[in-house]
Amino acid sequence: MDSPVEQLQTRISYRFRDPTLLDLALTHPSWLQDHPDGLDSNQRLEFLGDAVLQLALTEHLFELYPQGREGDLSKRRAALSNGTYLAKIAKEIELGDALKLSQSEQDTGGREKSSALEDAFEALLGAIISDSDFEKAKSVILHLFGDLPKRLDEVIPEENPKGRLQEKVQPGLGNEALRYAVQHIAGDDHAREYEAQVFLQDRLIGTGRGSSKKAAEEEAARDALDSPDLLLT
Repeated sequence: MDSPVEQLQTRISYRFRDPTLLDLALTHPSWLQDHPDGLDSNQRLEFLGDAVLQLALTEHLFELYPQGREGDLSKRRAALSNGTYLAKIAKEIELGDALKLSQSEQDTGGREKSSALEDAFEALLGAIISDSDFEKAKSVILHLFGDLPKRLDEVIPEENPKGRLQEKVQPGLGNEALRYAVQHIAGDDHAREYEAQVFLQDRLIGTGRGSSKKAAEEEAARDALDSPDLLLT
């Protein structure tokens, strides 16, 4: 059976050219307590990885929400990059299994601690960019996060874009003012991409894409909500 480190590389779809970078990213500071001859922990890589993550998310959110205002984009980025959510993604890829911890840290559940997982996840990203380049690191990040609109619905459940759009429109124009239409479907059966539009009466106010009709319509609603002239007629 492959080691936890080998399995981790498979799960993140990235194999290191320089394995020492991955080893460093997985070295919790407590490890040095039991191994004083160790060179360093993952803290420096954590610093680098945090910056890589912020830039990758910023670029992708900027492209994903072309009408998004700065405040809304910042809110979405913060929701996706806070420590709790990074620890969640770290658990999804079973990062804790590969961590190098002191015996005492391991005995007290260190592999499941959110702080350790968050730090190691950022360090892992720092190691990837050090081993390759920003574009590769960004591709790994987007692979691990997957469908960002779906992730945002998890972390900002009150967002409910279709519901919020309906609430904005209903008082002045009634329940039937909004209409959604799927304009285009592309891709193979296992990788469909839908394009939807939302109309306010007969006026196009938002367009969105997604891996399902529902996701595309939600993205169209978000696009409409980000429009500064939503209710102008």
